[in-house]
Amino acid sequence: MSGGTPTGSVRRGFAVIAVAAAAAALMTGCGSSTGADPAANESALPFASPPVEGNPAEHSAVTIPEGQIDRAVESLDAIVDDVMAKSGVPGVSVAVVHDGDTVFLKGFGVRELGNPAPVDENTVFQLASLSKPVGATVVSSVVSDTDVTWDDPVTKYLPTFALSDPYVTENVTLADLYSHRSGLPDHAGDLLEDLGFNQTEILTKLRLLPLEGFRSQFLYTNFGLTAAAEAVAASQGTSWARLSAERLYEPLGMTATNSDFIAYETAENKAVTHQWIDGSYQALEVRDPQAQSPAGGVSSTAADMAKWLTLQLDEGEWEGSALVAPEVLQQSREPHILSSEAATAAARPGFYALGIGSGTDDTGRVRLSHSGAFNLGASTTLTLLPAEDLGIVVLTNGAPQGAPEAIAASFLDIVETGEISRDWQPAIKELMDAQFGTNPSRLANEKAPATPSPSPPLAALSGTYSNDYYGPMQVVQRGDSLVMVLGPKSMEFPLTHWSGTTYSYEPRGENAVGLSAVTFAAPVGGESDQVTVEFLNADGLGTFVRE
Repeated sequence: MSGGTPTGSVRRGFAVIAVAAAAAALMTGCGSSTGADPAANESALPFASPPVEGNPAEHSAVTIPEGQIDRAVESLDAIVDDVMAKSGVPGVSVAVVHDGDTVFLKGFGVRELGNPAPVDENTVFQLASLSKPVGATVVSSVVSDTDVTWDDPVTKYLPTFALSDPYVTENVTLADLYSHRSGLPDHAGDLLEDLGFNQTEILTKLRLLPLEGFRSQFLYTNFGLTAAAEAVAASQGTSWARLSAERLYEPLGMTATNSDFIAYETAENKAVTHQWIDGSYQALEVRDPQAQSPAGGVSSTAADMAKWLTLQLDEGEWEGSALVAPEVLQQSREPHILSSEAATAAARPGFYALGIGSGTDDTGRVRLSHSGAFNLGASTTLTLLPAEDLGIVVLTNGAPQGAPEAIAASFLDIVETGEISRDWQPAIKELMDAQFGTNPSRLANEKAPATPSPSPPLAALSGTYSNDYYGPMQVVQRGDSLVMVLGPKSMEFPLTHWSGTTYSYEPRGENAVGLSAVTFAAPVGGESDQVTVEFLNADGLGTFVRE
């Protein structure tokens, strides 16, 4: 009969679904078994002896022999020395927590090249993006004992917050922004920070950016996460720095940890930041990340971060008190979005939770991890291995070259397998160079032409140009040259003629990667009517129109 479904098909379909559901329940440790005793088949089936117990979803087939974690800890001095020698990073501080105890806490190297003052466990480092998991713990604390939830819309607490799509504005939640699934473009707002805009100005300008993939795509944003954190602070009627101190730093005794840049800037025992310039580290600049404090503005020490690791591994409990409800803490650590697709069927994908990465390592164990990096001189990482009640944090005072990740990866290799699987530092450095050191400018791989086409008259190019996102630009003629003036602090960028209507300039700040193009429209009626700054044009917003 047409239009109907054979009864037999329904029954077979139901049987398949039931079997699949039962298997899934067993794999997550929720199923029950009423079958025959496996021991009855010992002669035919190779059951483990003694059998594996506990939740199958927590099981790793790679066992860690007694004493192997201790040997990994004992290897850390040599690991750090090796990575420092290969990377040239000036200073390192490391903490390891295991079974509730801090089993390794030590500094290496110097706070500043040319200065003998040593790094120790109490040296203050900029955490960069380790601020995100630390901040997620602050939010989890608020969620644990107030009416705030991770699923609250941001506009519930920041009514003026808006994005370019009204539906997203109304529905985007704290969790959406903490898991980078809001649809905001990758690193939205960061270039505004480089130009000197403050937090309020940047969060307001986010509404001008195009959105893509709301709740379906991972696009990493510092200022999206910052908006969520500021919403939580607003819900409690306080500042983010004060909320972080009250909810986390003070209860844990993290006395050297702060979410205000001034605390790092004025610290006596401070790791000075070093940039990677022409193949060596040099201490020339310092990053002020105050505008994105919840995402990158925390400063701390290895000793203080050991306390945070302990809180995480003890499921939100500290010295007998529950600072964070275990179920809320777990909500912040379970995967919320696919962060990196598997390149092949055999490859492991990556996932992001709320302010921290969540994935499975080579041995089948869950790893919670995050790295932080400032091109202006900080590189950090942390990893939690909950199944082994183990965590490591590595802080360095050099631009990202893979040093902290190599130290942590080598240590965890020994923890889980007894030996280091590869030379991690050069392998990770290659990835870092691709991410942080590549100049996408069309001028990057070109030589300035020996006989450039002549420029239009400088008077035809100079003047004031407007842009809703970046604000006004002034192109000022000074003698036989041009200067581009941008941002609320009137930052000046000299323009060098390249050819025709194209000039070059050197961006400055955290995201600068070298020479970039500034291209004027050919003058019509005596003046150029617009100019495009290539470095600012990643989201198609880099064109300025003459006023």
